[in-house]
Amino acid sequence: MAAESTPFTPLALPVLPLDDEVVLPGMVVPLDLNDSEVRAAVEAAQAAARSEPGKPKVLLVPRVDGTYASTGVLGTVEQVGRLADGDPGALIRGRARVKIGAGTTGPGAALWVEGTRIDETVPDPLPGQVAELVKEYKALATAWLRKRGAWQVVDRVQAIEDVAALADNSGYSPFLTTAQKTELLETADPVARLKLATAQLRDHLAEQDVAETIAKDVQEGVDKQQREFLLRRQLEAVRKELRELNGEQDGEESDDYRARVEAADLPEKVREAALKEVDKLERSSDQSPEGSWIRTWLDTVLEMPWNERTDDSAVAYDIQGAQAVLDAEHAGLKDVKERITEYLAVRKRRADRGLGVIGGRRGGAVLALVGPPGVGKTSLGESVAHAMGRKFVRVALGGVRDEAEIRGHRRTYVGALPGRIVRAIKEAGSMNPVVLLDEIDKVGSDFRGDPAAALLEVLDPAQNHTFRDHYLEVELDLSDVVFLATANVLEAIPEALLDRMELVRLDGYTEDEKVVIARDHLLPRQLDRAGLDKDEVTIDEGALRKLAGEYTREAGVRTLERSIARLLRKVAAQHELGERELPFTVGADDLRALIGRPHHVPESAQDPAERRTSVPGVATGLAVTGAGGDVLYVEASLADPETGAAGLTLTGQLGDVMKESAQIALSFLRSHGAELELPVADLKDRGVHIHFPAGAVPKDGPSAGVTMTTALASLLSGRLVRTDVAMTGEVSLTGRVLPIGGVKQKLLAAHRAGVTTVIIPKRNEPDLDDVPAEILDKLDVHTVSDVRQVLELALTPATSEVPVAA
Repeated sequence: MAAESTPFTPLALPVLPLDDEVVLPGMVVPLDLNDSEVRAAVEAAQAAARSEPGKPKVLLVPRVDGTYASTGVLGTVEQVGRLADGDPGALIRGRARVKIGAGTTGPGAALWVEGTRIDETVPDPLPGQVAELVKEYKALATAWLRKRGAWQVVDRVQAIEDVAALADNSGYSPFLTTAQKTELLETADPVARLKLATAQLRDHLAEQDVAETIAKDVQEGVDKQQREFLLRRQLEAVRKELRELNGEQDGEESDDYRARVEAADLPEKVREAALKEVDKLERSSDQSPEGSWIRTWLDTVLEMPWNERTDDSAVAYDIQGAQAVLDAEHAGLKDVKERITEYLAVRKRRADRGLGVIGGRRGGAVLALVGPPGVGKTSLGESVAHAMGRKFVRVALGGVRDEAEIRGHRRTYVGALPGRIVRAIKEAGSMNPVVLLDEIDKVGSDFRGDPAAALLEVLDPAQNHTFRDHYLEVELDLSDVVFLATANVLEAIPEALLDRMELVRLDGYTEDEKVVIARDHLLPRQLDRAGLDKDEVTIDEGALRKLAGEYTREAGVRTLERSIARLLRKVAAQHELGERELPFTVGADDLRALIGRPHHVPESAQDPAERRTSVPGVATGLAVTGAGGDVLYVEASLADPETGAAGLTLTGQLGDVMKESAQIALSFLRSHGAELELPVADLKDRGVHIHFPAGAVPKDGPSAGVTMTTALASLLSGRLVRTDVAMTGEVSLTGRVLPIGGVKQKLLAAHRAGVTTVIIPKRNEPDLDDVPAEILDKLDVHTVSDVRQVLELALTPATSEVPVAA
């Protein structure tokens, strides 16, 4: 209900201005009479009251920034006297709202204006909505007063029933601003004024709840910090007492990072970066998580051997001594030994000429040792470090899929660590160790990055002198490190990574080398593990040779070592059971009784009727596998013209390249059958089946082309393939024999299998220089350029009619 002006008698009242303060009807306020305007208004009201009945009246008007409000409050001077501080004052009570009109004249020095009272009556009884509003305001006011502990005021507010008086009671609220109180003053309608007061009180309570929650959280945090501070002080005091008890000096250097950084022998840029982090640490609080990150980083930097290098001049510059160390610890492996000797010789020459550092780069080396398992790639790394007089550290890369394993994690991550390269340098304790990157061909990649790509900078001699780890974020010089990477499969190494390494192939050991390794290295080690003395059990050379040749067939010596271990365990067990007296010498004839029959008897030692090549259509080829070289048999047959369908059938898990080689071999024989005196007419109506035994093993590559051609020619001609002949080479449609790879491994495999004659492409003749001389002396190697030469060498002479194999 809107309040309307009633025909009240206009009043002439002296103005009492209130600066930044508002008085509402019903309020009683003391005013200081030292203020000239207040005193003038009170004196003018007292002068006017002498001629009129009642108490002196004034008009209380808010004045904000020199501007008067349009509505004032009629006030009566209740009492004039002294305030609590002794100054003269007046007690004034607000009575009613007055609409301010025009100025007028009156006694005294005060400003007089005309005003009209505003009607603020509300119907009785109160409407339902207004009653609910009254109830809500009283509840909010009670809640606020109880928080302040003003219980007496609660009763007084609950006793107010008039809507206008209840709304004006909010004028006592200290949280209301002058603008909010002015808005209440100028709202004439009591109901609207009560709504406004209710909204203001509700907002304040909401803000107060938020403020109390924040204050509570802050107080809890402060209490926790104070408690932690107190506990840390107590802990420091306990540590101090313990140090004094143990006779240690107070204030260890480890607690002062700045002193440690300044005392450490660090490169200039690393020192600057470390001091910056120390500055951050000093500015951060003990509770800051960044503080622990900085401490961990500083500890890592201070533990790095920035200027520590192994003095290898006494050992590495003795080239003959280093060569002797390599020969003593590893038999064979001529290529890698030569490469290490060359590296040491060049390093000695550079040191003699004062060329240790050229363009910021030192004389490191990056070698890739590629070969089948068990040939000594990993143990060779330790031998190289021993020969050079350097520290050795091994980094296993097999199964690594995260790029951060190489370059480290960013320091912002929880639990961040430097990469494996930095940790290897830290573990070695010098900046020029021999680092073995084991199984580099087993590195994987996924959504976390490609570790092989991160290795590009590590293994690049042109870049690794400024290697940056993500964790350290300072340059690390790796140019003096000797990196030895090992791998089994060359094709599994990314081309860009392989281009940065010098490739050294370890194709396997000869039988003589295996005997030497077994005698000098494997047997003494296994004697110790079996608890036997070297005088109690000996194995003669014949037994070792038979173990290497007939009980094992591998490029390396792991299976050979397991066979020796099994042999010694058997002897030890028999001795403990009282079945054998010691000392005992194991001869070749004793092997079968101790560890059973041999598993790899050469074809040449078998009965002629039991040999695979005892029927036409079977030829012996040579292949390279992940375990080194191996022999590969090819079997061919012709289907019955009445039951078999024409065409070519291939079995044995063959790859696309090998399948194409079979097609080429068949096409060559069809087109040159008359020249080779072969009954190629049988190929029109009869199906050809070529099979590679060991069908569970995948096979691929072009090097079996001449072997398939020979098997088919043997099948069609009825002539047997010589048992002592093995071959390898790619064949073309014109019959040319093209070069292949892995010649050394294939010849070693042929020698292990008891083959005496090997046929290889003419263009692979330079590869024979890599084959050990003792192997070449035992093999009759023929280099050919045409498949017709292969057939002449491999097929037995046609002495009589031999039925075609079906």
